[in-house]
Amino acid sequence: MSRLNRWIQNSLLAVVMACSVTALFYSTPYAWSKLEILHIPVLFIIVFPFSIIIAEDVRTSFKKVFRYEQRRNKRSIWQVGVGMIFYFAQVGIVEVFFRSWMEAELGGMPLYLVISFLNAFLLTVIYEEIFYTEEINQPRTK
Repeated sequence: MSRLNRWIQNSLLAVVMACSVTALFYSTPYAWSKLEILHIPVLFIIVFPFSIIIAEDVRTSFKKVFRYEQRRNKRSIWQVGVGMIFYFAQVGIVEVFFRSWMEAELGGMPLYLVISFLNAFLLTVIYEEIFYTEEINQPRTK
């Protein structure tokens, strides 16, 4: 179960990184950054495998920055990390693959940001129920 959890997080983190690079270059005037194969940007196809390779290192560096292993209660920072991954994965997918969805607004704020935030909250709660395991220190009986 732990390997599946790590695999899902690394895959979503790779999607976030690949979508970020693709969306960044998509707005430039370079024609090569807008090439697509079956409506999938070529730049995304190129960057995604590299992102998969470095995703685990990115996760561990974030854990070091936020001192995850040194915390007594790891649950709150775990929830924030997983929620962030879900949120930015959804935002990145909309910005790269569904650009027409970026036009709708809710009181001046892009609707895709609001929906992504709500989805990320719900997905974090569901994901926590499935994958989060708290290490409980119980006295050993001899």
